[in-house]
Amino acid sequence: MQLSYCAEQVRRFDNDRFLCGLFAPESRNENLFALYAFNSEIARARESVSEPILGQIRLQWWRDAIDAAYAGKPPHHMVAEALACAIQRHSIARDRLDRLIDGRERDMDDAPFSDIDALNTYAVATSSTLTELALEVLGAAEEAAITAAHDIGIAWALIGLMRAIPHHARQGRSFLPESLVTNAGLDMKDVMATRATPALQRAVEQITDEAAVRLKAARAIRRDVPDSAIPALLHATLADAYMKELSRVRYNPFALRHGNGGTGRKIRLAVAAFRHRY
Repeated sequence: MQLSYCAEQVRRFDNDRFLCGLFAPESRNENLFALYAFNSEIARARESVSEPILGQIRLQWWRDAIDAAYAGKPPHHMVAEALACAIQRHSIARDRLDRLIDGRERDMDDAPFSDIDALNTYAVATSSTLTELALEVLGAAEEAAITAAHDIGIAWALIGLMRAIPHHARQGRSFLPESLVTNAGLDMKDVMATRATPALQRAVEQITDEAAVRLKAARAIRRDVPDSAIPALLHATLADAYMKELSRVRYNPFALRHGNGGTGRKIRLAVAAFRHRY
């Protein structure tokens, strides 16, 4: 299958959302991939530059690109042009796109979050907001779907950050909230040295439990969520699998094996989509 530029970028950099996007209606999935490709561009802003200030410049470029897109004159950039088409076709809310970029400003600051509430705020800005935008593309932005997107977005971000602890540690970064680190008796020197400790496992388990609560809340209102919203919410199904993986290794992120697992993920998503579940 020949993929568009945006679809290929999402397949490469955000494979979970790429697989979920395949279950969207054919008439809408290219616009969905444009949205996800844009998210990938800004999500990688911090890691693709040598200095945070350069990341901020990149984010500002995207703010200007969004301005131009709403004016009908996007820059000559394949993702920006595709996003402009999605904006025009689906009347995408400008404030959500701005919120997504603003959320990524936090990536330029390596200071840890103060507490779980601060981490959740980041998750809402960078993950829940994206899911809400996907609902707009799908024409399924009813109140119940937005509520589910809010909780699923938080859960997805929290689980992803816990799984990414080894990656961030190698960069000298951490997304573990300071209050949680203190309460767990965690020495961050161990984390940065990629050493698993009971304290780290306690902290990861606590955040994973928070994610599980969010997923349960999102599923409690499933009957009120239209079926058309399912492709935007399907990654909740993968979140379950990732939580089970963390549980199997006793919440030691350094023991995770990040294999491809493409077939298993596809089957899991296909079953959920067929059953209209997330």
